[in-house]
Amino acid sequence: MKWTSEAEAAVKKVPFFVRKKVRSRIENEAAKAGKKAVSLADVKATQARFLSNMSSEIKGYQLDTCFGASGCPNRANSGDKLLERIAKLLKKEDLLGFLKQQVKGDLKFHHEFRVTLADCPNACSQPQIKDIGIIGASLPVLTNEVCTLCEACVDECREKAITLQKEKSRPDIDYDLCLACGKCIEACPTSTIKADKKGFKVQLGGKLGRHPQLAKKLPGIYNADKVLDIVKNCITFYKSNSKRGERFAELFTPADFKDFSRRYDS
Repeated sequence: MKWTSEAEAAVKKVPFFVRKKVRSRIENEAAKAGKKAVSLADVKATQARFLSNMSSEIKGYQLDTCFGASGCPNRANSGDKLLERIAKLLKKEDLLGFLKQQVKGDLKFHHEFRVTLADCPNACSQPQIKDIGIIGASLPVLTNEVCTLCEACVDECREKAITLQKEKSRPDIDYDLCLACGKCIEACPTSTIKADKKGFKVQLGGKLGRHPQLAKKLPGIYNADKVLDIVKNCITFYKSNSKRGERFAELFTPADFKDFSRRYDS
């Protein structure tokens, strides 16, 4: 559906974490009214109804991904099945019921427990500012296959983590720079570089607000079962420590992060 420039400008002022829902609702309500374009009046009317009835929209958690079922065009590892498993876990944990017991007054979107999954290090779903951020990873490793020094891996690596040692006819990987995006693996025509570990990185404790902070990365690359275990233990921690609906990041101290890092050091 077409949007007027005034309508587009107005919806951009809606907080980003509800903007997608608001935008979808505006278009649905405009379509039901028989309109072919969204105007500024449509935005204001729907936004007012949406925000005044916010509590009915809250389910206790937010689970996001970059591209959803369509998949990430740069994916290092597919998170589709993992996303389904996390969704079932979050629903089973009844975080909405928990928040209703802990929070006095109406629930707001900022009370919800936030998990996001990005299939690649581009991280469009912003895992750095969520309670739990999960990022697809494919860690490269050198094989015994002969390298032709074609430089495809060098050209593909945006982090400049790969250099060619022409005297040895071999590439060299700087793992301090490597983001495990898997692009060099896809680019290598000789299989001199292949996937060593394929799984997910996990970041914990990010948030925006008055005192923003970036999530901290756990030390490993984990399979789906391990990621699910991390999510479950984070929810257990959250329920044990949140007394007034505080965000996970407000409760998760550096000492807690060290404890999780030791527990999940692969």
